[in-house]
Amino acid sequence: MAQYELSRTLARFLDKHLCFPLLEFLQDKGVYSEEDIMKSKIALLQNTNMVDFAMDIHKELFQTEDVPEAMMERRQEVVQRLRTLQKAVDPIIGCLSNPNVIRNFRQDRAFNLQFLKEEFDIGPEQIEALYQYAKFQFDCGNYSMASELLQAYKPLCTTSERNMSVQWGKLAADTLTQNYEQASEDLLRLRESLDNQSFATPLMQLQQRTWLMHWSLHVYWNTENGKNALIDLFLQPPYLSAITINAQHLLRYLAAAVVVNRKRRNVLRELIRVIQAEAYEYSDPITQFLECLFVHYDFDGAQQKLAECEGVIEHDYFLTAIKAEFLESARLFVFETYCRIHQCINIDMLSERLNMDQGAAEKWIANLILSARLNAKIDSKAGTVVMGQQSSSVQESLAEKAKALSVRTFTLANAVVGAPAAAATKVA
Repeated sequence: MAQYELSRTLARFLDKHLCFPLLEFLQDKGVYSEEDIMKSKIALLQNTNMVDFAMDIHKELFQTEDVPEAMMERRQEVVQRLRTLQKAVDPIIGCLSNPNVIRNFRQDRAFNLQFLKEEFDIGPEQIEALYQYAKFQFDCGNYSMASELLQAYKPLCTTSERNMSVQWGKLAADTLTQNYEQASEDLLRLRESLDNQSFATPLMQLQQRTWLMHWSLHVYWNTENGKNALIDLFLQPPYLSAITINAQHLLRYLAAAVVVNRKRRNVLRELIRVIQAEAYEYSDPITQFLECLFVHYDFDGAQQKLAECEGVIEHDYFLTAIKAEFLESARLFVFETYCRIHQCINIDMLSERLNMDQGAAEKWIANLILSARLNAKIDSKAGTVVMGQQSSSVQESLAEKAKALSVRTFTLANAVVGAPAAAATKVA
């Protein structure tokens, strides 16, 4: 399944520190050779401050205690830079450690700068040193400290560009400390900033939205309601456009989130439309499974793709934890789709479609009929499932139509509000 392994593609849109968990995972899975993984780690570490870590990997890789002279020189540079920055930031860190100082801060960042200057003689040089020190600690792998320093720097940041940089850094630091709840909040704030920024060109917005979706994979696949949030984000028109233009491979994660989230069946039609449109650019067993099932109604093809999905998910860093959940939900898709077409179903044949033995398939179908309250019964003697008339309730139909209407209303409202602004810009 190495042909469907996406780490190289994903790495183009991730901070190098966010790539390390992927490399560790691939090393554990043995997808690539140990030597290739270790060389990749050293390459990633070259432009960071994690020199000791790079030295340890070099020693292990080449079975030697000697390290290149360039690494020794780089280590000396990092130590010297650390001493310089620590000396520069000691006054402002001591000041910001005082709760009384923080209480006097306001939303007006110019006021905060003036307050620090008048009360503690802390000027722009020390404030810039605080930002550089946070960045330095992040590059050293001290992500928790970097997050705290960036949080302290936020009320003192006066430019939009620097504020964006701080938000990206805070998101990465909280993600790498596995503080996913805080990272979810960072992600939401960063998304709002990206959507409301006025200084970015359309190309820059496209790139930043693409990065945001890739970084969000680390967060959304590790939080309780993350799959829902991922679907909401990826299907927003600006972000869906970014996927179709710049990152079609993200359809794998959108498809997987929809398959395992039974409450979001209402977006399945839109997902299938996008998968079909982008099939010439990207497809894998997960997207192909949905195509086989819902476009071609090819149950043999869906069965084959479902078997391949297992290997793809097993070797995907973000999806491996949902393998059992995905397979269960995918089998439910197959069963429901098959039942819509046939009134009397042979259990033996259905077990083949589900990649299960007959006994397990019969038990699985019985549990499904009970839990989902399907209008169906099993004839054990004949070895068949007999389906009754299936109909959705009035409440379900109304709820689905209301959801679709709200999305269309939101899109129309944005278009109406945006039109006068665009006209005013042209006149200006």
